[in-house]
Amino acid sequence: MNQAIQFIAIGECMLEVQANGFGPCVLSYGGDTFNTSVYLRRCASVKDIEVSYATGLGVDPLSLQLKQAWQGLGINLSAVETIEGKLPGMYLIETDDKGERSFHFWRENSAARAYFQATETALEKAASHFDCIYFSGISLAILDEASRKRLFAMLQKVRATGCRVVFDNNFRPKLWTNRNLAQSVYLEAFAACHTAMITLDDHQAVFDCATLEEALQHAQSLAIPEVVIKRGAINTLVRQENTVEWISIATQHVQQVIDTTAAGDSFAAAYLSRRLCGKNAEIAAAFGNALAARVIQHRGALIPMESMKDLMNSQEY
Repeated sequence: MNQAIQFIAIGECMLEVQANGFGPCVLSYGGDTFNTSVYLRRCASVKDIEVSYATGLGVDPLSLQLKQAWQGLGINLSAVETIEGKLPGMYLIETDDKGERSFHFWRENSAARAYFQATETALEKAASHFDCIYFSGISLAILDEASRKRLFAMLQKVRATGCRVVFDNNFRPKLWTNRNLAQSVYLEAFAACHTAMITLDDHQAVFDCATLEEALQHAQSLAIPEVVIKRGAINTLVRQENTVEWISIATQHVQQVIDTTAAGDSFAAAYLSRRLCGKNAEIAAAFGNALAARVIQHRGALIPMESMKDLMNSQEY
């Protein structure tokens, strides 16, 4: 009997407060690599892929509630570090009359930021156990320089033993002190990874490209074995396993976009669920586009499982 593929994502899952002014609010949670982990858990059976998450949590009641909720989603939490004196990060979403959203963040005392302050983290101890390690630009942005160095050292080591290291270029300018630092760290991340998941407008922003075409040329020039370039409603581009040919995969038309939250996160999950199980990049990207199209027709990062069951059971992917 074959053992399940071992996948782990690194990052931060924050408390989410939805409110407009004082009064009733809705408390939830979310984060880019966490969203990907949940969708990956849905896209692949437990016998095929075991999904783990690495982050920091405190000892406060909300941290304990988060951990219980994540366990209920089928996520392995053995790489979560419990850090005294730290709390979950939090963000507030406000929505205006036109449905546009604005975000306010509280993450200075975030436990996830302090993850690598342990002498040896649970992730580092078990790194050789994983077949795929996934991290994002946000994962990097919340870490200090010493923590990033430890992460990159670990990634270089596991990649040399055959682990698929996947970098998603999610970019939040407010998390970086300056653009030059972001560019330097992103180039280091690209050098460390086997697979790059690139959202083109984020790539344009990081590298300060004048146009999307310039950003595309820059992304396509990266010396990475496997590259996926997402361009919104325009065809997704994929270059698989050091080949020179770019494959163009059509996106799916959506009549009305309700909420683009987690479009890229769900794409990454669907894509990796198929690549890790041996499907080619063309099938994986088509599945990613199909799931992302479904997600943006619902509000919130994690759509109801019932709304994606037909995709999970489709023989097409």
